[in-house]
Amino acid sequence: MFTKYGYTTIGAVAIIYFILIVIGIFINNGYVRYPLFILALLLIAFTLNFFRDPERIVPSKDNIVVSPADGKVLFVKEVIDEKFLNGKAKQISVFMSPLNVHVNRIPISGKVDYLKHYEGEFIAAFEDKASERNERTEIGITSAKGKVLFTQIAGFVARRIICDLNIGDEVKIGERFGMIKFGSRVDILVPVDWQEKVKKDDKVFAGETVLFEIPQ
Repeated sequence: MFTKYGYTTIGAVAIIYFILIVIGIFINNGYVRYPLFILALLLIAFTLNFFRDPERIVPSKDNIVVSPADGKVLFVKEVIDEKFLNGKAKQISVFMSPLNVHVNRIPISGKVDYLKHYEGEFIAAFEDKASERNERTEIGITSAKGKVLFTQIAGFVARRIICDLNIGDEVKIGERFGMIKFGSRVDILVPVDWQEKVKKDDKVFAGETVLFEIPQ
């Protein structure tokens, strides 16, 4: 299954793939033909792999926050948030390499009460300062358990953030809502008393991996 966010790119790459194959067929020089075939295959394989969108099984618990993204945990730390949580918070940052699934999912059910996009730089997403300097989209959800703020952050290679959400939307945990193309990062901030369930360098999966458990 492939994400709807990649249909245009997949179509464009498919045309390039077809052109390279046709050119290769009409070239008699094997030193040129076979590299063209290999290039075409690598291009289409990378594109299809990048825009894959597997189904995910969301945990049935109602006191959890799941990862919005596939990738590796970069940071688990305490911060101060003055935009949405208004106080001390816990932050988990997830880095997505170009080989990860890049479709993003809602981390907790609730209502979108905060949404803001910032133009910015494109420094490496694994740098701590990327959360304040890079192009990004911040999304705040008010749930029955409390507030959650998460941010789609563009990286050095990534140049496009897709977010289908609007202020006032009612959202459900595990739903698809967008993606960041070609390598990026997502930050998740929750109240400071919520218990983190992952640690630095853990691999996480969007919609499935529990990042935080909320005290009953």
